[in-house]
Amino acid sequence: MDWSLVISILLNCLCTSASALDEDCPTLDDGDSLSQTQLLDRLTHGCRYDRLERPITYSETGQRLPVDVYMRAYIYFMQNLEAHDLQFKIYALLQMRYLDPRLNFRNVSPKRRQPILGEEHLRNSLWMPHIFLANERDSSILGLTEKDILTSISPDGTVIVSNRIKATLYCWLNLKKFPFDEQHCSTVLESWMYNTSELVLHWEQKRPITYDGALHLTEFVLQRSWSNETVINADLSDLRHGAFAGNYSSLSFTVHLTRVVGFYLMDYFLPSMLIVAISWVSFWLQADQAPPRITLGTSTLLTFITLASAQGKTLPKVSYIKVSEVWFLGCTIFIFGSMVEFAFVNTIWRRKKSVPVKKLNSKHILKSTLSPNLLRRRSHARSRSFSGTALQKAADTGSLGGAGFNNYLTVNLPITTIKEGQVLNQQRTSRGVHKMDVNFVESAFGSMGAAQSTGAISAASSSQTLTNNNRTEGVDHQEEIDLSGWTTLTPQEIAMWIDSRARFVFPLSFLVFNLFFWTFVYCI
Repeated sequence: MDWSLVISILLNCLCTSASALDEDCPTLDDGDSLSQTQLLDRLTHGCRYDRLERPITYSETGQRLPVDVYMRAYIYFMQNLEAHDLQFKIYALLQMRYLDPRLNFRNVSPKRRQPILGEEHLRNSLWMPHIFLANERDSSILGLTEKDILTSISPDGTVIVSNRIKATLYCWLNLKKFPFDEQHCSTVLESWMYNTSELVLHWEQKRPITYDGALHLTEFVLQRSWSNETVINADLSDLRHGAFAGNYSSLSFTVHLTRVVGFYLMDYFLPSMLIVAISWVSFWLQADQAPPRITLGTSTLLTFITLASAQGKTLPKVSYIKVSEVWFLGCTIFIFGSMVEFAFVNTIWRRKKSVPVKKLNSKHILKSTLSPNLLRRRSHARSRSFSGTALQKAADTGSLGGAGFNNYLTVNLPITTIKEGQVLNQQRTSRGVHKMDVNFVESAFGSMGAAQSTGAISAASSSQTLTNNNRTEGVDHQEEIDLSGWTTLTPQEIAMWIDSRARFVFPLSFLVFNLFFWTFVYCI
């Protein structure tokens, strides 16, 4: 066997494969003579560059290092927080910077000092760290036919990618002090597929977060912002990272927003104060003017409920109590209280009997007004006791069949003026006494004639009249004893007195309520 022939054949095969390899992998010699597109095509050729593999760098000890990606954000528009959806929108320019040694062309093209610039096509030909917004509802890269993407490759292989994006982000609002609330809303960026052993995110050292000088919010004021770097630990129960367990690098920046309350003061708080004050006009109307007072109370209450419901429609249904709900509830109580006060004084105005008052002060007037029946019961009990005593005295003195008994109808019946409220009791008592006297005469003088019986009945009637006179005098005497030094007020006087006090009590109570409310809002 001729070994020299075999060796020559193998050498020819190797030369052929090397020449084919040279043809498939273009050379980087004389890079200065190449155009920017030609240089990029040769740098990113498949024989040299794999866009699915991350850049590989090693430490001095030979350990493989993760890729350091530096981020910067420029916020040029921010839409107001949407409380009902718990979200807000931002328009921002996100910039990320990292080093890819495979794209270093400083030695290949030493005369090329400027970075290579490109758009979406250049970005699609390079390896890119997959970074996503963790708290986004939706996001998109701006631009119509060509996306707003700028890619830059420096001579040392530093890649800078800038994206102009629009994102709708969730912000879990705390509305306990609405509309005097302060919100902290964050934008969170995380690595999607590379954990911390392969990729680490950092904020740029100088001005990582910047805002457009013309940035203006209509409902909020941007107080300050801060950035943070952290590591997210994901396990199999967290599918945010594709069900891959591990530690993932995360960046976030938070804005501190304070709500401007001018709109709510002019559209809700001041009108509600005026509506409550209008409900107090009812105290200046007379208590018997039911139609205007009822109309005023119901119209103010319905107007206020409409105002409160209009404000509540813009907020989510949360489980806790908001400051605005406390305000509207307090104002509703004051308006409802004015209607209850009218019902109370109107009921007193329609009473028929005067009320005795021990002293002209709030305590005794209200006590006598709320419990007038108790005094009447005591007076009636004493009057009934006294009338029974008078009847016994009349029987003892011989008015019924005694020495001075007169059986002729010659008794002059006196005319007695009975006070209102005692007529019914006196009629019932007179009927009972008259019946008792007739029975007594019939039993005692059964053998007498009709004329004598008639005289006895007349005498009994005279005795009953005397008893009524004594009872009336006893009631007056008893009232003089028990109610001496008391003042009698008519129901109309009491109703007007309550209205006059309500004109000061309600505004003063509302002032105290405002004092506590605004102290809690601004001092706690």
